[in-house]
Amino acid sequence: MSKPLVGSIIIAAAAVVAFSLGALRDRDHEGAFQSAQAVSKVSSASTPRLADGKVDLSGIWDADRRFIYDINDALKPGETLPLQSWALKLVKERLSKDDPEAHCLPAGVPRQAPYPWRIVQTATHIFFLFEGNIHSYRQIFMDGRPHPKGDALNPTWYGHSVGRWDGDTLVIDSVGFNERFWFDFAGHPHTEQLHTIERYRRPDFNSLEYEVTIDDSGAFTRPFTLYGRHSYQANEELMEYICNENNLDLPHIVGKDPRNKYSKKESETSK
Repeated sequence: MSKPLVGSIIIAAAAVVAFSLGALRDRDHEGAFQSAQAVSKVSSASTPRLADGKVDLSGIWDADRRFIYDINDALKPGETLPLQSWALKLVKERLSKDDPEAHCLPAGVPRQAPYPWRIVQTATHIFFLFEGNIHSYRQIFMDGRPHPKGDALNPTWYGHSVGRWDGDTLVIDSVGFNERFWFDFAGHPHTEQLHTIERYRRPDFNSLEYEVTIDDSGAFTRPFTLYGRHSYQANEELMEYICNENNLDLPHIVGKDPRNKYSKKESETSK
């Protein structure tokens, strides 16, 4: 085959690829624009409610990145995490490549994966369905049952959760966690003494306010509270995502993630 002909074929192929990518980007932009239009129409709408008058939290919500990279970002301005000395030492020593979530294991509480998630609400249970990771889920018992006692409380990734309504606020009390998950990509630890109390509020159709109080006397000197917010994802559905199937991140994760408080401080000190 002559060189001019080969060159023509390569140029034509490149043009087809560029056109296809452009078309895909156009469709993505169009979809994002339509989604934004839908959100704008409902953002000022009142809080939705069920037939019994309770706030309807159901729907697909985006992730709050303050609960992904470094939970320091979810504190109130000026506050710091009350870490015990061993826990502070450990978080500085941990490397991002060893993060259980990066190995396709569950994120735990209150950590989030950078993917949308869905709330399914019934009278007796509330379920959190996560697109990321391995399609993990949390179940919150709303039937008034207590936490199991003694050996019946088997430590798990998401713990045992019971919920109740305090006016328009959903309050979730969780215990029975294992020690295997990290609170974030920075590597903040916890122990099996971890006890979380989460509060969810939907002040309008498009917003979900979140706060979680962390009580773990094994890793922290006192309880503390983190704050977040989620946005309703109109016209979205959860996609199938199997982390184990094509986990290509690990070979590229080197050292410690630069977005956390400790890496930033070290970088500033070395200048």
